Amino acid sequence: MSLSLKDIHLVEDRYFPVKSQYIMALDSGTTSARAVIVDEYGCIVSQAQRAIPTLYPQSGWVEQDPMEILAAQIAVMMEVQFKSGIHSDSIAALGITNQRETTIVWDRDSGQPIHNAIVWQCRRTAPLAAKLVNDGYEELIRSKTGLTPDAYFSATKIRWILDNVDGAKEAADAGELMFGTVDTWLMYNLTGGMVHATDYTNASRTMLFNIHTLEWDQELLNLLDIPRSMLPDVRWSSGDFGRVSSEIMTHMPRITGVAGDQQASLFGHCCFEPGDTKNTYGTGCFLLMNTGDTPVTSRNGLVSTIGIAEGGSISYALEGSIFQAGAVLGWLRDKLGIITSVAESEQIAQSIPDNGGCYLVPAFAGLGAPWWDPDARGLICGLSAASDKASLVRAACESMAYQTYDVVRAMEADAGHKLRMLSVDGAASRNGFIMQFQADLLGISLVQSESIETTSLGAAYLAGLAVGYWEDREDLKSNLSQNRRFDPIEDQNMMLQTLSGWHDAVARSRTS
Repeated sequence: MSLSLKDIHLVEDRYFPVKSQYIMALDSGTTSARAVIVDEYGCIVSQAQRAIPTLYPQSGWVEQDPMEILAAQIAVMMEVQFKSGIHSDSIAALGITNQRETTIVWDRDSGQPIHNAIVWQCRRTAPLAAKLVNDGYEELIRSKTGLTPDAYFSATKIRWILDNVDGAKEAADAGELMFGTVDTWLMYNLTGGMVHATDYTNASRTMLFNIHTLEWDQELLNLLDIPRSMLPDVRWSSGDFGRVSSEIMTHMPRITGVAGDQQASLFGHCCFEPGDTKNTYGTGCFLLMNTGDTPVTSRNGLVSTIGIAEGGSISYALEGSIFQAGAVLGWLRDKLGIITSVAESEQIAQSIPDNGGCYLVPAFAGLGAPWWDPDARGLICGLSAASDKASLVRAACESMAYQTYDVVRAMEADAGHKLRMLSVDGAASRNGFIMQFQADLLGISLVQSESIETTSLGAAYLAGLAVGYWEDREDLKSNLSQNRRFDPIEDQNMMLQTLSGWHDAVARSRTS
């Protein structure tokens, strides 16, 4: 067989013939839309990214324009094909991963949203979530969904839209409205309105889905007065979700992989066995542990969720969701002007030997796991005359590690065993200071994946398995490659001493 240079791919100094087909993955995140093209070795051949504007109508409210989400996603789909020269006739399948819980409601006839998307970070429905707890429904909701009642999840956001948009309740009762998380909204539009569906992982984040029976729960729908007709079909994460419209991609590739971003990351890390754990250091931090075919009920402030829904079987996961992580560095840059780029935070944090007693609790939208306190507020404490820019930058970086420490310890208590290793990804995982501080604090090794886009890879893997692009999970494991490993080097007892200051700061943020 005669091969040209364009038919050859270099992987770890070895040359392999390249398949003529690729997988495209769409990653609709909180701050940006991304499209990537992945080859058979799990390498990203090309990618494109576009920012998604976020709106803050009131304190604690977070919204996005659904049409801007859609436009950004279609734009990067076009751009990545143009940049790579790989067009729809060479796309074997398409996968989608998305910011979870974000809620969109649109008109069934016109396809137009009736309100801006209410983003997962939005706290406007905290009073409704608190009322569910006060009225005695917490255990019912937890037993069915694995989730604790909170404004974070989709159910209360749907209820808010129905209560606050003129005519929405009547339209919903008449079957004229459709609900979806971002994956559903994208699929509906990409398929020309032919598909109204989601997957098990996204459904499990709505607070309306029974993770044991794998069905929308009528008792919960009745509790929140949400019509069943609004909700999408629920399917396996790896399977048929319809074809992309020819108006968007000429050769109409099938959408065959869908998963919420954190579950896609879990799959991208090949965390297929019980006990396998990953943490994504993105806008927030999201720690997931595969618990196998049995959901683990958390007694320590975590939630149980569907982690993997592929191959006809469900793997559950324990999850700890931290609302503010990498976003804190963006805050330092955009709001305070303390840094000019997120990348420089590593050098600044390393320029001083310790935090000088300065702690930053980034409770800008309350605290997530394991505290679940919507009333907590951001706090900087421990300042002295010696404190400077570096003190604040270091405190911001350390806050990610401290929050992750609290979630890991809660997760170990729920799972009944100690964590041996943690797989990491996300933009902030490229900050060597944060990763080393995290390894020292936890006393375990952190393994950083070669690709920062593990979430996109997970969506691509789910799509590729459905069409036979990859044979099985063992085939995916052969693509795993490690970029860097962080082993603990500091005395852990000394590291743990810093935790008392952190926990004092958290207590202050909760009582302010």
